[in-house]
Amino acid sequence: MTTNFDHVFDRRASGSIKWKAYPEDVLPMWVADMDFAVPPAISAALARRLEHPIFGYEWPSAKLHGVVVDWLARRYGWQVKAEDIMFLPGLVSGTNLVMRAFGHAGDEALCWTPSYPPFLGAPANNGMQLKTVTLAESAKGHEARYDLDFDAFERAFTGRSRVYIHCHPHNPTGREYTRDEMARLGELCLKNNVVILSDEIHCDLMLDGRPHLPMAMVSPEIAQNTVTLMAPSKTFNVPGLGCAFAVVQNPVLRKRMHNAEMGIVPHVNVLGQVACEAAFSECDAWLDDLLVYLAANRDAAAAYLTQHLPEVRFTVPEATYLMFLDFRNVAAQGNIYKLLLEKGRLALNDGATFGAPVTPTASDPNPSPRYGRYARINLGCTRATLMDGLARMVKALRA
Repeated sequence: MTTNFDHVFDRRASGSIKWKAYPEDVLPMWVADMDFAVPPAISAALARRLEHPIFGYEWPSAKLHGVVVDWLARRYGWQVKAEDIMFLPGLVSGTNLVMRAFGHAGDEALCWTPSYPPFLGAPANNGMQLKTVTLAESAKGHEARYDLDFDAFERAFTGRSRVYIHCHPHNPTGREYTRDEMARLGELCLKNNVVILSDEIHCDLMLDGRPHLPMAMVSPEIAQNTVTLMAPSKTFNVPGLGCAFAVVQNPVLRKRMHNAEMGIVPHVNVLGQVACEAAFSECDAWLDDLLVYLAANRDAAAAYLTQHLPEVRFTVPEATYLMFLDFRNVAAQGNIYKLLLEKGRLALNDGATFGAPVTPTASDPNPSPRYGRYARINLGCTRATLMDGLARMVKALRA
């Protein structure tokens, strides 16, 4: 490995949301934003573009389309056409765009829980109803696992189901689903005439040499029923540059997407386009180094938790730099996110936000969120930062 991922940068001076959201004595390990410098090739490409003093509107170039097409072919053996690609300013906006394109007020969108919070909010943003299905939890020793419950998924479909939100690799558990699993999901969606939204933003972050299989590659029929969302942002740490894309191989679905974005979705950031082109054409070696470092961080976290917090269960992600932690066996009571923040000065993602919203009732005015005793930790940081965060966790839970 030739890249130094142990260098510590002062990110508070940059206005970073991750580092500015909390007081200075709080260590932030929450939002999916790594603390690593971007690949030098991206910085160099941006510097060249900055030499031109004008930053007007720019369409994604034919070259950029070609770079994306080549990336998908090289990394996944996925053959797509340039016209299948729709550039977007981000995947959260892309998720909401899919709801707008394929749902109407009162329609339903299906989503697993736990799940990335913006997925859970997107249906309501567009007048739709959220229908959640809970992943089946199990544990083997300290390791927590979350599997698909196909019976519950099949029962969730109704005559109002329009979109299924598929997160692959899964956020926050780090699961990479198998071909057989995705085939069963895809066939149920085809049977019920439900469009698949496959968010694969973490697909380049496969650990331990695992391959990634896009949902749209499972079968030609599933490909024609799938909108795949991707971006270089998580992989190459450029989320602030606002460049993502959808792969939509069905021209009918693609037209509906284009119609839905008119007047709503802004142009893709000029510098984001530059970064995307450089990332997908010049940064393979940097990514290879990153994956080695992230896997080592994951293993270090698992070993530390096993030794010092054996009551905490944790996922061992097959992809991503995110780990989901289960604190239900910890003696300390209350919301675990608040406890870690107050006692350990450690900011993780509150597990409660990864479940369906709870509604107070007369019989239960203060219902407990499904994942209120869970939290998500970001391992995309220096090893020293990671160990500091884990030590703070121990301090808070042993206080």
